[in-house]
Amino acid sequence: LLSELSDEQKAILFVKIREEQVRRYNEFEKKNQDDRIPRKPKKGRKNVDFLLGKNGREWVWVMGEHKHDRSIEEMIELEIQERALKEAEREIEEIRRQEEAELARKLEEEKERMEGKQHQKEEELRKQREEAELYASLKQAREMARKLEEEKQKAEEEEKIRVEQLRQKACRSCQDLDAVEHRFAEDQRRSLERLVKDKNRRSSEIFTEYMCKREEMEKIAEQNLQEVELSWQEQEKKAKKAEEEVKELARRARIEYKNSLRQGMNVLNAVSAFSGNGTNQKPPVPPKSDELRKSAAKVIKKRPPRPPNKQAVVDWFLEEERPKGVGTDPSTGKVAQWFHGVISRLEAENYLLNMTLGSYLVRVSERVWGYTISYRAEDRCKHFLVDTSEQGYQFFGANQLVHRSLADLINFHKSNPITVTGGELLRSAVGQLKDPPDYHELMRPRITESTAL
Repeated sequence: LLSELSDEQKAILFVKIREEQVRRYNEFEKKNQDDRIPRKPKKGRKNVDFLLGKNGREWVWVMGEHKHDRSIEEMIELEIQERALKEAEREIEEIRRQEEAELARKLEEEKERMEGKQHQKEEELRKQREEAELYASLKQAREMARKLEEEKQKAEEEEKIRVEQLRQKACRSCQDLDAVEHRFAEDQRRSLERLVKDKNRRSSEIFTEYMCKREEMEKIAEQNLQEVELSWQEQEKKAKKAEEEVKELARRARIEYKNSLRQGMNVLNAVSAFSGNGTNQKPPVPPKSDELRKSAAKVIKKRPPRPPNKQAVVDWFLEEERPKGVGTDPSTGKVAQWFHGVISRLEAENYLLNMTLGSYLVRVSERVWGYTISYRAEDRCKHFLVDTSEQGYQFFGANQLVHRSLADLINFHKSNPITVTGGELLRSAVGQLKDPPDYHELMRPRITESTAL
């Protein structure tokens, strides 16, 4: 019913259905409003309370209807920018941690070096004092008293000078330490500025990469859509062509049927006119041809709907199909490469297992009085049943083309697919892989009256 309506009629119908739903809902709410009794919620269960709007009903927001809502493209672009910024911040934070650790290590090494130098100088001064004291105790007190006193005074003065120099050096080392710390702070500030610049630059690069990938994916999706559209158009053309061929065959069949009826009526009229001349003399019987004699001499055997066993299939082929030349190549008269004997479905699939796409073979079926075309598809093996009748050979199903011989059916489907959706073209025939061939019991010499004599 909906397929027969126009778009405007469908829209009107949907609006009316929605209005009827709203009306019934309002009637139900109004009817049951007085009967509602508030109940206390059970313990252990969660209750959901919806936010109410100005009209007292549940507040609903539909994305995209408000004037301040962003479009899908804007939201995707904003999300990509945020993702790029987060990734850039993560990379910059990692770089900042590495640089801070490197600067702290260098500062610690500088402090240790300066402290070691100062400690070494103090150790040298202490050793010099001990040597001076030891030397003073070993000399004779009387002779060296004056000299020791002078040297002592001189040493004290030198000691004072040395201490003053050490103090000045310590001050200079403190100044150097302050300078190192100042330089460290300056380097840290410059590093932070550089990290901020790198973060902005990296964020822009990541955003550009995301946008390029998105454009590339959109192009690929568009190309795939075009390929699917072209493939669909090609399949539609093939389907229309096949439908036109079927219609043409049906039209020809109707014409032939009408012509046969017309010829039959002409024969009946001629017979009635000949028999109505007032005499009892009958017209002479025309002589029978050799084909009519042979067909009259044949005894038609009634067959069951399905073959009971393999021997019945062999007998049927030898009696009815072998005389027609089924399984032979019309051009050479030899057994066709694609013909096989009474083999099972599994054996046929083993033949086609390692073959290329489009390989096929024809085997005598054990399921019906006919044949099966086993075809190597892309992902599996397909099997198509061929029916035999007085009219010819055709696939099982409605609206199938009838061919005069099995070889004509095979040659026809080398350029025309068996099914429109599958596109099965018979490309390369699969021959025999064992000796003797599997058709030896079907192609054995027939014993006739002449050969017996």
